[in-house]
Amino acid sequence: MIAKLKNLGPGLLFAGAAIGVSHLVQSTRAGADFGLGLLWALLLVNIFKYPFFQFAPRYAAATGESLLDGYNKLGKGVLATYYILSLATMFTIQTAVTIVTAGLASTLFGDFRTFEIGNSVITSTEIWTVVITSICLLLLVVGKYKLLDKLMKIIIITLTISTIIAVGIALSDNSKGLSFIQILPNNTLEIAFLIAFMGWMPAPLDVSVWQSLWCIEKKKDTKQYSTKSALFDFNIGYISTIFLGIGFLLLGALVMFNNGETFSNSAGIFSNQLIKMYTSSLGNWAYIIIGIAAFTTMFSTTLTTLDASPRAMAKTTQLLFNTSSKFNYTFWIILLAMGTISIFFFFASEMGFLIKIATILSFITAPFYAIINYRLISSKHTPKDWQPSKQLHVLSWLGIAFLIGFSIWYLTTL
Repeated sequence: MIAKLKNLGPGLLFAGAAIGVSHLVQSTRAGADFGLGLLWALLLVNIFKYPFFQFAPRYAAATGESLLDGYNKLGKGVLATYYILSLATMFTIQTAVTIVTAGLASTLFGDFRTFEIGNSVITSTEIWTVVITSICLLLLVVGKYKLLDKLMKIIIITLTISTIIAVGIALSDNSKGLSFIQILPNNTLEIAFLIAFMGWMPAPLDVSVWQSLWCIEKKKDTKQYSTKSALFDFNIGYISTIFLGIGFLLLGALVMFNNGETFSNSAGIFSNQLIKMYTSSLGNWAYIIIGIAAFTTMFSTTLTTLDASPRAMAKTTQLLFNTSSKFNYTFWIILLAMGTISIFFFFASEMGFLIKIATILSFITAPFYAIINYRLISSKHTPKDWQPSKQLHVLSWLGIAFLIGFSIWYLTTL
């Protein structure tokens, strides 16, 4: 068991990337707006996305290759499609998670003094986004995968403990009771929120590619990281995301449901609202617990996404164009950091809009990733011993039908 725990890494990195906007923002809002009425959606989307995420460590550990190598074997068109989709979404996703992190940092650690450059006023949240992006960039460029692996174990443990404490306190202070009546949204705005909620719950399906790349890095560092170890590691991370997703849904339902508060689309104001709602309900002493849970949630996502997207783009560029000299990891991570800061300065006040676009786009493209991951793991490119069981095949078929069905339902209600 101790050896298994030492082998944990990529699964926790997956959890760090997943437990972010989908949990802190979307799950909390789901609880605030619907109580526990969308618990069904949280559980179903986690169940139906599970095989397509699990195929990543399964394939990587069994073959020694990332999913991107597998996509290339399925055809250049598959890899090129991934490249285009990633290029179209990576800056928006990174900006969305960094906006929330910067807003929380401004709330928890204090505001910077605003100043003017020409006709523009530089706010505290905008300064914080530069600071956070720079810190993450420095950690990744200097420490690389090994530091990220070690940091994430500390962050996930801290996040889990603080969230459990917060939920426990909220439950003990609750005198109104909880309703488990499930709700199916029926108007355009509610359906849009439902799709956005499921889009990043527990994470966009393209995160499976990141998981496979982290597995390859882990295998370089740890010779004992077998396919069984990889699956155990992943299952620990995946169960953690479900557990904490329910935790944030409960917090939203217990603290914010039916209180009449409307969330702001401004990062700074939203963060203040979130922290104040918890402290006003649970007491000022809860400030530090909620603050730690919220900030570690978003910082882990910001850090892991800043590492993963450049890692994936560098590998994809290498496979598509047979080059690794100019467009390497360093090039992509600097480009992503600069692009994030630039977009942030133009769209900081539109946090909610950015997140909605990114999450809906993630859900609509989910069937593509589900189908190609399933094709790859069931193909001759995967060793027979590690191809899915009959039960996993059935769950995969159901998952693909679920993702396609909900995407069509959303598109027909626009």
